[in-house]
Amino acid sequence: MSSADHDTPGQGPCPSGGAPLRVDAERNRERIIAAARTTFAAEGIDVPMSAVARAAGVGIATLFRRFPTREDLLDAVFADTMHTYADAAEKALADRDPWNGFTGYIRTVCSMQATNRGFADILTMTFPAATHLEELRARAYHDFLELIDRAKATGRLRPDFTDQDMVILLMANAGVIAATAHAAPESSPRLVAYMIQAFTAPQPETLPPPPDPDALAHAMLGLSCDRSP
Repeated sequence: MSSADHDTPGQGPCPSGGAPLRVDAERNRERIIAAARTTFAAEGIDVPMSAVARAAGVGIATLFRRFPTREDLLDAVFADTMHTYADAAEKALADRDPWNGFTGYIRTVCSMQATNRGFADILTMTFPAATHLEELRARAYHDFLELIDRAKATGRLRPDFTDQDMVILLMANAGVIAATAHAAPESSPRLVAYMIQAFTAPQPETLPPPPDPDALAHAMLGLSCDRSP
């Protein structure tokens, strides 16, 4: 067991309104978050929790005392990144050119996926127990719906584009990133550029019907369940 695994007297800040954590316990919590942030970004969120504990220099029991489930840890690790994601949609809405706001948002989010494999996973899955992440996802989603309406009103966005198309793009981009990130990192920006061209009106043909939203959400939930510990 690591020396960081022991609790010693003293009190520190309380993370969520409960009893104050002892100083060493709060220190361990921050070490775990920092190690998980680095590990998830490099390898994705399905790395073993034991690997996160080793990177943090704590025992697995300490990790689970601080974060009983993987979703608890994800909620803490990706809170700031999800705030950035939600803020990107808000900033896109503030753009005076709706088309520029729409396409800029797509590029920003896909670039965030490319630089952080863990975030790429987060975007293409759902985590019902990670309530803070899901609240931020919902905020970004509602802003994106408004982005779609504004972009269509300019005549630049094809009229049959739906929000499910963004989900499909994110899932496709996540796959490209996972396959090419180290060997051919230019692959993701090229995919995104292709897709933006495909989203641009006018187009000679209409698309097949979009997938059922509930079915697509179920597919995303399935990805989450497949990667549960």
